[in-house]
Amino acid sequence: MVEPSSIDLVLISHFHLDHCASLPYFLSKTNYRGKVYMTYPTKAIYKMLLTDYVKVSNIAIEEMLYDEQDLLHTMDRIEPINYHQEVEHNGIRFWCYNAGHVLGAAMFMLDIAGIKILYTGDFSRQEDRHLMAAEIPHIAPDILIVESTYGVQIHEPRIERERRFTGITHDIVKRGGRCLIPVFALGRAQELLLILDEYWATHPELHNVPIYYASTLAKKCMTVYQTYTNMMNERIRQQIAIANPFIFKFISNLKSMEHFHDTGPCIVMASPGMLQSGLSRELFELWCSDSKNGVVIPGYCVEGTLAKHIMSEPKEIQTLAGNMIPLNLSVDYISFSAHSDFLQTSEYIDTLMPPYVILVHGDANEMGRLKQSLIQKYENKSIQIFSPKNGQPVQLQFRAEKMAKTVGKLAANPPESGKIISGLIIEKDFNHHIMDPTDLTNYTQLETTSILQHVIVPFHQKVNSIRSSLDQIYECQDGITKSGKMKIRICDTVDLIMEDVDHVALEWDSDPVADMLADSVMAVLFQIEMNPTRLPDTIDPSDKQKSSFRRIFNQMKDQFGDVECDADAEIIRISLDGSDCSLNYKTKQIESADLGLKDRIATCLRRLEAT
Repeated sequence: MVEPSSIDLVLISHFHLDHCASLPYFLSKTNYRGKVYMTYPTKAIYKMLLTDYVKVSNIAIEEMLYDEQDLLHTMDRIEPINYHQEVEHNGIRFWCYNAGHVLGAAMFMLDIAGIKILYTGDFSRQEDRHLMAAEIPHIAPDILIVESTYGVQIHEPRIERERRFTGITHDIVKRGGRCLIPVFALGRAQELLLILDEYWATHPELHNVPIYYASTLAKKCMTVYQTYTNMMNERIRQQIAIANPFIFKFISNLKSMEHFHDTGPCIVMASPGMLQSGLSRELFELWCSDSKNGVVIPGYCVEGTLAKHIMSEPKEIQTLAGNMIPLNLSVDYISFSAHSDFLQTSEYIDTLMPPYVILVHGDANEMGRLKQSLIQKYENKSIQIFSPKNGQPVQLQFRAEKMAKTVGKLAANPPESGKIISGLIIEKDFNHHIMDPTDLTNYTQLETTSILQHVIVPFHQKVNSIRSSLDQIYECQDGITKSGKMKIRICDTVDLIMEDVDHVALEWDSDPVADMLADSVMAVLFQIEMNPTRLPDTIDPSDKQKSSFRRIFNQMKDQFGDVECDADAEIIRISLDGSDCSLNYKTKQIESADLGLKDRIATCLRRLEAT
């Protein structure tokens, strides 16, 4: 199982319940905290459809997965998008295309680290009376996730099926019968309404035969259809300039059975589409015993439903009350389903030629037949077909070339073959950049900082013992802090500061190398502190004298600035404010015409030697 909190985002293809009904539960009852994306019409109808679903759900409150408040709370987390609008979320780029299935249906193209994935959702490549055909992306995907609802079946041509549909409905009412068309509230129902309204308009002899559409939900949602005609085909966009085609002349809305007067021939479109319950089931049980009546099944039927069962023309059926009644009415199946058939799916694959095809959304048998047909069709081409079970992971391997771009200061000079580039590699949203550390704040939201380490170390020995020991291991330089305290600069990285008579301090800007150096200096200090008597035996007197001279010279240079020395003669020459002074460190003699400078150097020397 996939942990909801690990999911980056949710993309809803369209408003049918099998694609969005679990969304309120997912957003309110799990730990998913991301966003949801769908088109504007889908969001508008989603709210209406699921509000109705919650109200008509005939189950106990404690058994409901979510309530109307849960549904309303999801609305703020849904981001509506337009076709072709590019969105980036946590490094994942995606955009959607028209899928041609229902109003607002979308196919999503995702770009993840350069790998492109196209998820078709439910789609149709056949234009009908109000919807455009599904688009073909101009970018070929690496992975195509495609529906397999109809497997290897092939749909009847649109003109032929419309002719059969209108002919059958005409014959039923002509013989004095009632015609039931079980449909889902939204989707194909709007297509059938357009066909019937146009057919009735061209046949005056049918004007006295009423057509009812029994769905208050569909009536509410019709405002959405009238609003988003810009997302429909050219035929509707031209008609809307003259009159709204969704304002029907010969079709009335039927609120309930109480408002229905069953007095003669009529056509009733009622939900649900598979006759499980509701008004369509009630009318079917009422009319199925009369041979003058007829039912037209206009779309896909799931195994185990009454709609699927009557297509085998049984002699009788069982009512919801448990009684057996004869089945005498005519049963016709005409697929107006806006799902892709075998021809549409294979032609779509032919156009895109993705290396990998993953079949989803279909009966296991239909999916299996489609998989075998596609494997045979593409056996000489490098296309792999997968049909995973629900929840089964599919692992695919790609050899994508990784590229890192230089930016900022490093990009000022073009790279040369064999030249080493030094910088920071920054990875964000599957992209890599190399930059100078000083450019970090300019090109990222990261900030640099430095940690100044300051460690107090107990120490009771003379300073000379420290310097002599350190000189044997490190490169050292004497100096004075801003507060006037003596310090030893070790390897130009760590400062050892003479804080007091019983302790010293180590100070350095932390990094892995400096930290190791500071640790080693502390080890030397602890060794001196623990074994001070061993120090004279290990230090040569001449080295001690030279070390002391270097320390005095460096500290005077830090204090007076313009200082030079003769290391062999151990003479230090100091220039300050136009006056010169000479210090012979061996004899401790100081010579200068400036008596004030001479006294100042003498005082400094005594203080330095005392530490």
